[in-house]
Amino acid sequence: MWTRIQTAIELIYPPRCLGCGDLVTSDFGLCGPCWRETPFIAGTICESCGTPLPGGTDGHRIECDDCMTTPRPWRDGRAALLYTGRARRMILGLKHGDRPEFARPAALWMARAAKSILHDKMLIAPVPLHRSRLIKRRYNQSALLAQYIAKETSLSYCPDLLIRTKNTPMLEGMTADERTKTLSTAIHPHPKRRHRMAARDVLLVDDVMTSGATLTACANACLAGGAHHIFVLTLARVAKDT
Repeated sequence: MWTRIQTAIELIYPPRCLGCGDLVTSDFGLCGPCWRETPFIAGTICESCGTPLPGGTDGHRIECDDCMTTPRPWRDGRAALLYTGRARRMILGLKHGDRPEFARPAALWMARAAKSILHDKMLIAPVPLHRSRLIKRRYNQSALLAQYIAKETSLSYCPDLLIRTKNTPMLEGMTADERTKTLSTAIHPHPKRRHRMAARDVLLVDDVMTSGATLTACANACLAGGAHHIFVLTLARVAKDT
């Protein structure tokens, strides 16, 4: 009976590519052309933010110019995609276009990118939205990603580990210093969730990393809340060559 119901649903709502809308063989997938045009990060990367780097590894820690210039308050970071082209369009759909279904496959890509930094006792938490923006958008895309990552990896998840107490303006167009100043007092540990992060490694999840100011504010809040080491994972990284 269940098989018949599934077949009927597929006939009415056949699976379509998340990138272009063409028919595909399974739900939450990309067609061949969209897969080839999606800028997945591979090869040598910055170990602090996940941005791709030229050359190979030499056994020592490798970091990009930005992470060497601005030391991060977290230990390691990873990203699944470059924020450009088709990836940028899909992320904007998730963030502003009411396309929450994109979070599920995106979380699988993120979990794969983060495999080397995950461990069993890690706690996953999303970058928080201010309540006014959450009401307007209806969902926190970072929380959706974190929820699916937790499900995929079987790691603990706390959706409200951090809270954003100030409704900060949009950061687009600001310099790195302006972003840091704007966010410096905006994010704090949830007073009823501090025990969840005490002496524990935390994986912060966000959709896009640009300057790293938002993740820095979140990492500092976790450290102030008693967390051990902080790791970051984003769906996409804005790289200089984009």
